[in-house]
Amino acid sequence: MNIHFICVGQRMPRWVQEGYTEYAKRMPSECALRLTEITPGRRGKGADIARALRDEGERMLAAIPKSCQVLALDVEGKSWNTEQLSKKLSGWMADGRNLALLVGGPEGLSESCLQQADGHWSLSALTLPHPLVRVVVAEQLYRAWSLLKNHPYHRA
Repeated sequence: MNIHFICVGQRMPRWVQEGYTEYAKRMPSECALRLTEITPGRRGKGADIARALRDEGERMLAAIPKSCQVLALDVEGKSWNTEQLSKKLSGWMADGRNLALLVGGPEGLSESCLQQADGHWSLSALTLPHPLVRVVVAEQLYRAWSLLKNHPYHRA
């Protein structure tokens, strides 16, 4: 299974790239993590934010490979502890389809992305900076996998 991590934003700070890469490379080929960066819409003075959000959503939906299960990262989604995420990962791997995780920009995900998603996942009730979400998701997926495989990384 491939996990397609589709995120709005490019040119992340070095610490984000290094943190994400560290955990992505630890993931085994049986659930490889693949990052797709979506060009953010124009923001700033006089920008049409609704249009930027809509355009980002269209680019995100176009980036989802065929037959993927789609999960939107959204504050309104379900939150899981590590053991629950590990069980979810096991189910996704057994399902036989690839998984697409969608992470929006500063305003979140477009309505079209939220509607297209098969499920919604909330990392926290807190608002997290989107660059940090990349590192947190990669680490948590690796931790969930390590729990499935009785790897010593997860020591709960």
